[in-house]
Amino acid sequence: MDADAKKTTLRMIPYGIYVLTADDGKGNIGAATVNWVTQGSFAPPLVVVGVKGDSGAHTVVKGTGKFALNMLGKDHKGLAFNYFKPAKMEDGKLSGQAFHYGANGTPILDAAIAAVECTVRQIVSMGDHDIVVGEVTDAHLQTPPPGRPDAAILEMKDLGDNVFYGG
Repeated sequence: MDADAKKTTLRMIPYGIYVLTADDGKGNIGAATVNWVTQGSFAPPLVVVGVKGDSGAHTVVKGTGKFALNMLGKDHKGLAFNYFKPAKMEDGKLSGQAFHYGANGTPILDAAIAAVECTVRQIVSMGDHDIVVGEVTDAHLQTPPPGRPDAAILEMKDLGDNVFYGG
């Protein structure tokens, strides 16, 4: 396989940018910027998320069986970069961001334009990321976006010409 062709071709897949959060209630909070996200089912409502297998967020999600997926808006470029590295809890903020707890005990970022709380239904381990299937148990929407809801989401291409994922 031509490695350059593979890399370029896989980078053609569009990615939204989200922050996955989880909390075990014992002082272990995980948060990570994720972009391998899709809706997997309408009934029941399922989301499918790729989570790096060796990340702190993965450890907490696997241990608790629950997570939140925080949707970032077009103006959240800086917020996305906060969660490219391990999350820190300081002064009641998660990596510098105010949050509140959802009904399932997961952190919901106050700045997120929307969020869903999920219960893990299955984790498929294969490769360097695990595929986490979560059933949506609650949804939060700050303000309905004007126009198409998917147009409100921060995308990988919005982070700049030198920021890529995949390949």
